[in-house]
Amino acid sequence: MKIDLHSHTLCSDGVLSPADLVARAVERDVNALAITDHDTVAGLAAAQQAIDELQLPLTLINGVEISTSWQQQEIHIVGLNINPHCPTLLSRLAIQQQRRFERAEEMARRLAKNQIPDVLPAVLALANGAAVTRTHFARHLVDIGQASSMNNVFKKYLGRGKIGYVPNNWVDFAEAIQWIQDANGVAVLAHPLKYKLNGKWLRRLVEQFAEAGGDAIEVISPQQTPVQKRELCALAQLHGLTASVGSDFHQVTTWNDLGKNLYLSDDVPTVWASWPQIPASPQV
Repeated sequence: MKIDLHSHTLCSDGVLSPADLVARAVERDVNALAITDHDTVAGLAAAQQAIDELQLPLTLINGVEISTSWQQQEIHIVGLNINPHCPTLLSRLAIQQQRRFERAEEMARRLAKNQIPDVLPAVLALANGAAVTRTHFARHLVDIGQASSMNNVFKKYLGRGKIGYVPNNWVDFAEAIQWIQDANGVAVLAHPLKYKLNGKWLRRLVEQFAEAGGDAIEVISPQQTPVQKRELCALAQLHGLTASVGSDFHQVTTWNDLGKNLYLSDDVPTVWASWPQIPASPQV
């Protein structure tokens, strides 16, 4: 059983359509896939339609990834098994989308001030109605020759303290947990090692996430070391959180793909253990 509970489509900053993403998951022998686009559930219906029409052997888990603020850090919380038709959730995500647009306007203004004009129209065209993210800015800046790679864009323009960086204006992370749970979902702390926190601050993040009512933590992502996996499992156990796994897939790369290296031992309580659509057994 191969499970991947974190992935993106072109409805946010992924490169595949919902239909192509679920097809890729089947090619990769993934049995259950969560689509977790940034602050939107727009791709879920199309993904399920493709699964139904093509009779794909894949269980779709309705999800979303909400950008939040904690201690002046941008922290992402994945909502799994949500009701994507929940009116309250949809209205709250609409607020997030407006915040995204306002942040994009300010990023474009700062880049224009530094002799990189006309960024916003190009970024909006690139997003094509999807949730606007810094990844769209990075792709555009690479396209116009401002940097050789998306990594370099963040180092030169979009990272904290750089000319195009705009502090986030996202919802408080405790509030986002409530949004997810109000939509009958479970709240998962996404990719905790990507925030580059030291040990003290990582422990504080996990502790406060649990205190705020969070349910689970992504303990397995591609490229983690065995030591990192054990440490995250121990943190989850310490704070009564279940374990989730996710590739955070946006596009195929040499280091990442759907379902890649997402293995849990059979003694770790999983976030999906009580879900009827997924067997409780570990991935093999």
